[in-house]
This record gives sequence, C-alpha cells and structure tokens, in this order.
Amino acid sequence: MGFLATYIMRGRWQAITAIVGLAFLSLFMPPISIVSSAAVALVTLRRGAYEGLTVFGVSLAILGTLGALVGNIEFALLYGVVLWLPIWIIAILLRAGRQLALAIESAVLLGGVGIIGFYLYKPDAVEMWKHLLMQMSPPNAALDMQPQLESISHYMTGIIAAGTIFGWVFALFMARWWQAQLYNPDGFRTEYLGLSTSPRLALGSIGLVGIAMLSSGGIAELAWNLSILVFVLYTFVGTAVLHSLLAPLKQGRYFVIGLYMTVFLIPHLLIPVATIGVADAWLNLRQKLKTK
Repeated sequence: MGFLATYIMRGRWQAITAIVGLAFLSLFMPPISIVSSAAVALVTLRRGAYEGLTVFGVSLAILGTLGALVGNIEFALLYGVVLWLPIWIIAILLRAGRQLALAIESAVLLGGVGIIGFYLYKPDAVEMWKHLLMQMSPPNAALDMQPQLESISHYMTGIIAAGTIFGWVFALFMARWWQAQLYNPDGFRTEYLGLSTSPRLALGSIGLVGIAMLSSGGIAELAWNLSILVFVLYTFVGTAVLHSLLAPLKQGRYFVIGLYMTVFLIPHLLIPVATIGVADAWLNLRQKLKTK
C-alpha cells in the first residue's frame, strides 16, 4: 500500500481525494474506514496539526455535502466526528511526544471519556442495548437467549468503545508504518516492539478492575466497561512483548505469523496476552528474557 501513502503525500488535494474516496468505499466495505482514518493521521504526523486539520475539515465538508444530497447528512458528520477527529488528535500527540504508548493511552482515555459521557447522556443504556440485541436476534431464538443478552447488555458500551479504539489504533499504526516506509525505514518496527507502559498506570488499571469486582450496581458496571478499554491497551503491549521475544528465534518469522493468526482465531488468548502486557510494566520481560 506504499503507492497510496505516496499519493496522499503528493499534496493537499490528493490527500483529501484519498480520504473522501476511501470513506465512500467504506460504506460498502466497512474495514476500509481504517485506511481513510490512516490517511488523516499520515498527513498530521508528517505535516503537522494545521495541515491535518485542513484536510480533515475539507474532507468532512465534502462528505457532509454528499450526505446532504442523499438526505443523510447526520451519518456523514458522525463519520467524521467518530473516526477522523479522534485520529487527528491522537496523531498530534504522537507527533509531539514521539511515544507510541502515549498515543494508545490517549486513545483509551478518549474512549473512557466517551463511555462516561454516554452514561451521562443515556442513563438507561442497558435497556437500550438489550432492546437492540433482542431486535438483532432471530425471532425464534430471542426468548431463549434473553438471559445471555441481558448479561451482555451491561457491557455493550465498553465493547463498542473498545472496537472503536481498536480501529483508531490500527489506523494510527498504518499511518506510522506508511510514514516509516516513506521517510524512516524500520522506524515503526522499533517503536512497536518497544511498546510499554509505566508501573503506575498498570497499578491504576489493576485498581480499576478491583473496583469493578468489589463494587456493585452502576459503579461496578461503569468500572467494568472502562476496564474493557484498559484491556485493549495491554493487549497491544502484550502482543508487542511476545513479538519482540519470538522474532529473534530461529524460524522467528513463522512464530510471529503464528502468534498473530492464533490470537485472531482464538480471541480468548487475548486475556493471557493482556496479562503479559501488565506484568511487563514491572518485569521488563523483553530485556530479561533476551539476556537469558
């Protein structure tokens, strides 16, 4: 996809054309929305906040105009606010701080603010999710699945937010990889494999899970939903740790490919992966195991 990155960096209107065109294609193939967001991030990372804001703003205006022509301007504006605005902010922080972990932590923080804001705006969020899940379920199975749907509805806000953050982070990774391919070969690989967090943040994350487990009612529900976002952060950290440890081994390339395929096919393995990410904050696993 290097040709696309090269095209985006040719100029402002090339970037805008790519961003809007990819956004249009994502209506038919939703994963392409990540590529559209990555284009916004690439411009911001390379040329700064003002240029990123310019291409983001013009793209949003064009998308809004197209939405108005088909009578759905709200969706077009929501697309920009949910996908483009956060990635622009996160890219600014990465450009300024030059720390991939800080950028991911910022994405999690934005998601946490979104969850709290959603609960303030929609106090009956659980009932809303339960109603939507019942509507999406097959009519003949909805009643049988009602207990499971009621349980899931308590965590749907966090699940939706986590999915959104995964999209932001993947878009940021793609943009950083593009930037490295164009201007700093192997720069992204070094950043990613060194991904880690501070012991203080890890301790706070454990404390949040503890609050979720020991409290009840609305506090427990909010804490569990926020904990899902923390889980996203440490999933990325744990994956980077494992990648870093497997890569130097003989046949390491195949081990790394197997790691990502296994995690993708067996999502339950994300729990021990996230646990490794938390433990690494204190144990510095990469350095210790590489030394051995």
